[in-house]
Amino acid sequence: MRVKDRVAIVTAAAGAGIGQAIARTLAQEGANVVVTDVHPRRCIEVAGDISKTTGREALGLQVDVTNHQQVDDMVKQVIARFGRIDILVNNAGINKLAPVWEMDDETWDLVINVNLKGTFMCTRAVLPGMIKQRSGRIVSISSVAGLAPEEEGGTHYSAAKAGILGFTRGVANEVAKYDILVNAVAPGFVPNPFLARIYPAEALKKLEESVPLKRAQTPQDIATATLWLVSDENQSVTGQCLCVSGGMFMH
Repeated sequence: MRVKDRVAIVTAAAGAGIGQAIARTLAQEGANVVVTDVHPRRCIEVAGDISKTTGREALGLQVDVTNHQQVDDMVKQVIARFGRIDILVNNAGINKLAPVWEMDDETWDLVINVNLKGTFMCTRAVLPGMIKQRSGRIVSISSVAGLAPEEEGGTHYSAAKAGILGFTRGVANEVAKYDILVNAVAPGFVPNPFLARIYPAEALKKLEESVPLKRAQTPQDIATATLWLVSDENQSVTGQCLCVSGGMFMH
């Protein structure tokens, strides 16, 4: 029960991948969780199942992280329900492959807005409450693509994920005096249905073969790393990127 009675928001947590694994892990460790997603039915169903299986309170909210009003309304609803926000996990992300010379403005804006602007908007929305209570933990999901070149067609995604790392360091520096720890996790190759819709099968096979541990990572690997960063076991790590990639990127 490493986060017992904490209140945690996890964005894009109703899919089959990292977000849901993080939300379930936090609930299993004692947190009351807020499952957000752009799909209203799915986030309500996942929240209901988390509550049923863990015995913790779980709230499902439809939230588009690029929509200022929806993000602010989310924070208001969470505070009205639970009275505070202790943990934010910025997990929402998207990709749409296109070489730079063929990329249209809409594709660039979509990837930058969901991955980077969404991280900014959710972080900005929760910080006043965390500053007031002088405590909080924020983890943003970046990627090894923010540390090393992405596959062809993913330059905008790399830019967004690298931006998350810079944003993490800047925010961590600004809010350290309030005892708020801000970090990032950079997953490597984590197979899920979302990736299969973006990358061809041969590209996914090549990615898995590039992992020094010779195995893909799982959503639970990312959830376990996130759990430690937001728990009381972490008292001094802030402004850092924890790379969970099986050795795909070493630094």
